[in-house]
Amino acid sequence: MIRRLVSLDCPRRSDFFRACRELGLKRTRLYELIRAYREHPVTSSLLPRLGGTRQGSRRLPDETEAVIAEALRDFYKTRQKPSINRLHREIRGLCRSCGVRAPSWHALKARIEAMDPAELTKAREGSKAARDRFHPVPGEYTAECAFDVVQIDHTLIDVIVVDRRYRRPLQRPWLTLAIDIASRMIAGFYLTLEAPSTVSVALAIQHVVQPKEVWLAGLGIDAKWPACGFPDAIHLDNAKEFRSRALQRGAEEYGIELIHRPIVTPHYGGHIERLIGTMMGAVHLLPGTTFSDIDQRGSYDSAAHATMTLDELARWLALEITRYHADRHGTLGIPPLAAWHEAVARRVRPLRQPHDLAGLMIDFLPSVDRLVRRDGIHLFGLRYWDDVLSIWAGRLDRPLHVSYDPRDLSRVFVRAPDGTRWPIRFADLRRAPITLGEHRRARTALRERGLSLVDEQLIFETIEAQRALVEDATSRTKAARQLAERRDRALGAAASNSPVADEPAQIEDERPIDWSKVPVFPVEEWS
Repeated sequence: MIRRLVSLDCPRRSDFFRACRELGLKRTRLYELIRAYREHPVTSSLLPRLGGTRQGSRRLPDETEAVIAEALRDFYKTRQKPSINRLHREIRGLCRSCGVRAPSWHALKARIEAMDPAELTKAREGSKAARDRFHPVPGEYTAECAFDVVQIDHTLIDVIVVDRRYRRPLQRPWLTLAIDIASRMIAGFYLTLEAPSTVSVALAIQHVVQPKEVWLAGLGIDAKWPACGFPDAIHLDNAKEFRSRALQRGAEEYGIELIHRPIVTPHYGGHIERLIGTMMGAVHLLPGTTFSDIDQRGSYDSAAHATMTLDELARWLALEITRYHADRHGTLGIPPLAAWHEAVARRVRPLRQPHDLAGLMIDFLPSVDRLVRRDGIHLFGLRYWDDVLSIWAGRLDRPLHVSYDPRDLSRVFVRAPDGTRWPIRFADLRRAPITLGEHRRARTALRERGLSLVDEQLIFETIEAQRALVEDATSRTKAARQLAERRDRALGAAASNSPVADEPAQIEDERPIDWSKVPVFPVEEWS
C-alpha cells in the first residue's frame, strides 16, 4: 500500500483516505510511514520501533563518562594489556578521588565491547597484530598461462648440513624457490650457505630460465622438468636483494616485469609461502631437521643427527621437486606437470628461451661504472688488466659498466661501448682467487692496524695469512669450518657458474706454514 502511494505522481486525497481505512491508521501515522519509506525505500523501514531504552544509549553522568574515557585511553589501551577487573579498580579509585559515582563492571564491559576491535588491538598489541587480525585480504595474484607470473622467495631450511671434509655439523642453509602461479610448477631453486643476496637471486633466475635436462642427468635423476624460459613477470617481496639495481637492470635487459608486493601484505605471496611450507614439511623427515619450532623439536638433537652435505641436500631437493610435480595438486585437481602443459598451450606467444646463459648470469650481477685508466681498471683497491683494454685506456672519456661476482673477485666483466662483454682478470695473474668477504675482512684487519688499504700486495698477504689460520682452526671450531666451507663453495661455484647449489672447490694439500710470520687476525663468519 505504501509503495503504491509513493509511486503515484499526484496522489489524491481519496487515495490517502482509502489507505488509512484499509490499514487502520490515522492520517498522521500514514504520513510518517510514507516519509520513512521515501528516506529508505525498503520494507524494513516500516517496522515499528522497539520500546524501552534505545540500544547504545548511556545513562551514567557526564562526569563518570569522562573518567571512564580517560581511563580507557591512558590505562586500558596500553601494551601492558590490563584486564577489565584491573580497569574497574582503577576507575573506582579515580571516581572516589573526583567525588563522582563509580560505574559497574558490566557498564565498563559494555563500553569496551562498543570500541573498534581493530583500534583496540593496535593499541594493546601493535600495528602488525591488528593488520594480521582485521586487515581485509581481498585476493591474490592469479595467472592464466605458463610463466605469466613467477613468484620467488627465500627461506632458511629446517635442517642442519655437515661439511664435506669432516662431516661435522655446520648450519642451516638458505633456499631460494621460484613457482609458476598458473601451473604450480616449481620453476627453479638455488641452495647456498650464504644469506640471501643479489647473487642468490641471479642464480635462482638463471635456474628458472635454463633447460634442466642436462642438469638432472648430471645428478643422476631420470625425470621430466620442462619449466624453462623467460617469465613475463616476477613477483617478489620488498627485501633488499629484490630491490637491487642489478635485478632491475637485468629484468629490463630481458623484458621481465618486476612486481613487488604491497608492504606488510604476506597474503599476496600466498603461492610461494604455501610451497615453502610444503617443502619444509618434507624436510622435517630428514636426519638433522630442526623442525618448525622448539615445541615440535622437543629433545631431538638436530646437530648430533645431521648427516647430509649441501650437495646431498641439493640432490634430495631435486628428487622431492620432481615427485611433487607428479603428485595431484589439491587446488588444481591434477599434477603440476599436467597443469604446466595445459598452461603452456594457453599462451598466445611461445616462451622466450635464452640464447646465452652465461651472459644472463652476468647481467644480473652487481655492477659499478669505472673509467679505464692507462694501467687498467681499479675496483675494491685491486687492479685488473687485459690487452683488450688498450684501445680504451686513457682515450675513453666515459666510464664502462663493470660487473663482478662477489664469490670470486679474480675476474670482472666489462661491457664495451658496442655492448660486448669482456672478462678481465687480475693484472697480476699470480694472484689466487678471493671472495669479496675475504677482501673485506682483510681490509678491516689492515685498518685496525693502521696500514694502507690501497696496498694490493698487503691485502693478498693478509688474506693468505687469514686462510692459514682458518685451515688450522677448521678441525677445532664450528665457526672456522663454516668459514672454510663457504669460501671453498663460493670460489668453486663462481668458477663453474653452478645455478643450483654452491659447488665444492678442490682442496689443495696443506703446506707447512711458518707461524712466526703469520699475523694474528680475528676469525669471523663471511657474510
